[in-house]
Amino acid sequence: MRLWIAGTILAVGIVGGGARADDPVVAPGKKVTLDYTLSVDNKEVETSKGKEPLVFVYGVDTIVPGLEAALNGMHVGEEKVVDVQPKDAYGEVDPKAFKEFPKTSLPKNIEPKVGMALQAQAPDGESFPAVIREIKADTVVLDFNHPLAGKPLKFQIKVLKIENAAAVKTPVK
Repeated sequence: MRLWIAGTILAVGIVGGGARADDPVVAPGKKVTLDYTLSVDNKEVETSKGKEPLVFVYGVDTIVPGLEAALNGMHVGEEKVVDVQPKDAYGEVDPKAFKEFPKTSLPKNIEPKVGMALQAQAPDGESFPAVIREIKADTVVLDFNHPLAGKPLKFQIKVLKIENAAAVKTPVK
């Protein structure tokens, strides 16, 4: 029985081509170069095609977890479509991320409109996006969720290059 199983595994490896030592795969610590197109609600939101491809080190949480998981084990030249649910992307919409502010805290030169994107600034000077979700008599309700929170994402991806992460230059802090 063991001989039959070993023979079957060997045969499958030969027929399937098997992985070669010089055929790198996406794995933790690898520098990955990727072409992608991101669609939300069947509308293209972002693409690297015709621009610089996305370059990142796999396994260091620099891309959404659902996309990163789908890349594991892929080879150079491999393509696929990846559907990522909100919990594995930018999370669900958090009701606690809606905050009400006086209209007087908005820049003087804008007329607030629902859906308008603003750059908010924290007391420490850090800026981040916010969207006006509601306008009341004297206040506005701002949404500080990521713009893609609560949305399923569809990525069309193609692995262009896989290298050892040692080739990555990390900035000195």
